[in-house]
Amino acid sequence: MGFVVRSFLVYRRTGINPLVLPRTQDAYGYVGTAFKVLIGFCAIVVVVLAVCPESSTWLGTITHLQLASAKWLGLVCLLGSLLWMLVAQAQMGASWRVGIDSANRTSLVNHGLFGLSRNPIFLAMRVNLLGFFLVAPNAATLAILTTGEVLIQVQVRLEEKHLSNLHTTAYDLYCSKVPRWL
Repeated sequence: MGFVVRSFLVYRRTGINPLVLPRTQDAYGYVGTAFKVLIGFCAIVVVVLAVCPESSTWLGTITHLQLASAKWLGLVCLLGSLLWMLVAQAQMGASWRVGIDSANRTSLVNHGLFGLSRNPIFLAMRVNLLGFFLVAPNAATLAILTTGEVLIQVQVRLEEKHLSNLHTTAYDLYCSKVPRWL
């Protein structure tokens, strides 16, 4: 929901579609398609678990993590990451995009959470996936966590290269002061 609401707000404010995931044959297009498939798979798993809680068993429950403390930590991760993501998206303002927008120049956002992490939204996504896994530890959520981690790591590097090309020296200076994650 965080992406839908923010996309609508950016589009309404700028007239620019902030969803920029191409269907190309290069690495960037592949990662974009893989993200869409992962989000769809994640939605299916959430619905299946919500409608049929005992489905966790046939999704390959990881019994060692079936602890109340792990579930509580997962809930904290889910809620904390949602709040973190919404704040970071708001701080990006009109520069917020899902993907790399080569057609429209965006400003370099380096204040707020972006002063702590160059990628606070992706960091929130990583924590969110971990929280989902801890709340429902099974083979499906482990696959989502692992796949999401790989895709995020690749996407971040693609976006950082784009930002380096776009903002040159200013971005290099930013990178020297602010870590990729925390």
